[in-house]
Amino acid sequence: KIIAMQKELEEKRRIMESEPTEQNIKVYTALHEHFVYLGGYYFEKEYEIVLKEFGFTNEDKKKRLEEFSGGQQTKIAFVKMLLSKPDILLLDEPSNDLDITTINWLEKFIRESELPILYISHDEVLLENTANMIVHLEQIKRKMDSRATVIKSTYRDYVNKRASGLVKQEQQARKERSEYQKQQEKFRQIQQKVEHQQNVISRQDPAGGRLLKKSMHRIKAYEARFEKEYENMTEMPETEDAIFIKFGEKATIPAGKVVLEYSLPRLMVGERVLAENVTLNVRGPEKVCIIGKNGCGKTTLLRKIAEEMLERKDIKVSYMPQNYEELLDMEQTPVDFLCEVGDKDEVSKVRTYLGSMKYTADEMGHKIGDLSGGQKAKLLLLKMSMSGRNVLILDEPTRNFSPLSNPVIRNMLKNFGGAILTVSHDRKYIEEVATKVYKLTGQGLVAWEESLYTGK
Repeated sequence: KIIAMQKELEEKRRIMESEPTEQNIKVYTALHEHFVYLGGYYFEKEYEIVLKEFGFTNEDKKKRLEEFSGGQQTKIAFVKMLLSKPDILLLDEPSNDLDITTINWLEKFIRESELPILYISHDEVLLENTANMIVHLEQIKRKMDSRATVIKSTYRDYVNKRASGLVKQEQQARKERSEYQKQQEKFRQIQQKVEHQQNVISRQDPAGGRLLKKSMHRIKAYEARFEKEYENMTEMPETEDAIFIKFGEKATIPAGKVVLEYSLPRLMVGERVLAENVTLNVRGPEKVCIIGKNGCGKTTLLRKIAEEMLERKDIKVSYMPQNYEELLDMEQTPVDFLCEVGDKDEVSKVRTYLGSMKYTADEMGHKIGDLSGGQKAKLLLLKMSMSGRNVLILDEPTRNFSPLSNPVIRNMLKNFGGAILTVSHDRKYIEEVATKVYKLTGQGLVAWEESLYTGK
C-alpha cells in the first residue's frame, strides 16, 4: 500500500508541477498528508529493520516469492502484515514453519506489542509465554456437542485449573453413579418382594391386593424418579490421555545397534548447495532431533535419509512426511487404510483402536481427505504402531495436534522402545523426547547444547 501510494504521490507531484492548478495542488496535498500519516517516509527504514529482524538478507530482496521455503514465506506474510500498520492482529498458527530463533522473536513481539492480538496456536510454549486470556473450544459427547470456555488467565494456570476441575468432576460423577447403583439395587429388592407377594396373595384378600397395587404404583414412581436422576447425573469428563496409550509397546531395538551411519558430501536443491560434509550416526534406541533455520534443508535431508533407510532389511522403518498426502490415499476410509486383509476380526480391532483415539463411528467411514490434520497424523502413527516398526523418521510430528493432545503424543514417543529421527521446531518435544539434538548449518550437522528458549 505504501509503495503504491509512493508511486501515485510521485505521479501527482509531476502533474502539479506541470499544471499548478488549485485542484492539482489540493489533490497532491491531501495525498501527501495521508502518506505522511501512514509513515511513508519511514517505510523504507522500517522495511529494512523488519527484514533484518526476520533474518532476510539483501540478496533475499531480489528473489521471487516461490524461491523461498514454507517457513520463509510465513515470515514474509508477517513482514507484510506488520508494515501495514494494523489496529489488531489475527494470527492463525503464527509459529508454524518458523525456526526456533524466529519463534523466540515472535514471542517477544507478542508480549511487547501494544496491539490486541487474537491467535490460534498448537504451540504450548508460545501459549505459556504470551497468552493472558484463553478461549478454549471443545467437541464433547462423542463430538455431538460443543463447549466454549473463556477465561482471563495464563495458559499454564488454565491447564492446571482445568485438570483440577476434571478430577473433581470425575470424583463427583463416580460418587453419583455409586449412589445410583445402590438405589437401583434397593429398588430391585423392593420390586421383587412386591411381585412375589402379588403371585402368592389369595383372591379372598382384596384389601391386601389393594395395598400391593398401591405399592406397585409407588415403585413405578420411584423408577421414573431414578431415571430422571440418571439423566441429570454429572457426566464423566472426556480426556485425551487414552490416545496411543499402547503405541509401539512391543517395538524394541538393541542398545548400541547401528541404526544409521550417514554421510553426504553436499546437500543440494537443484544447483544450490545447502550444506556440506553432512554426517549423522544414530544408535538404538536414541531419539535424535534435527533443528535449523528455515530453508536450510532439514526436510530435504530427512527425506534423503528416509529413502536410504526404508531399503534396510535389518530394521523396520516408517517415514512420516510433513505432507501426509504423500502416504495417504485421500479417497480411502481410515478403516480401509489400516486394514491389511479386511476380515471381520481385523476390522473390529481397527475400529477399536480408532475409537480409543476419539474417532467417531462417522469419521471411521469418512474419506481420509475429509479429516483434520490431527486425525490424519494419528492415522499414520497408528499404522506405524500396528506394523511393528522399530525406527521412526518423523518430519514435524506434533504440528497438527492440539496443546492438550501434544503431552500425550510426546509421552508416547518418549516411551517408544525403538529409535526416532525427527525434524522439529516444537520446543516441548525437543526438551522432553529428544536425547540428542543437531543443528543443520552450511558446514553440516553440529551438536546443539544451547537453550531452545532464548534463540541464542
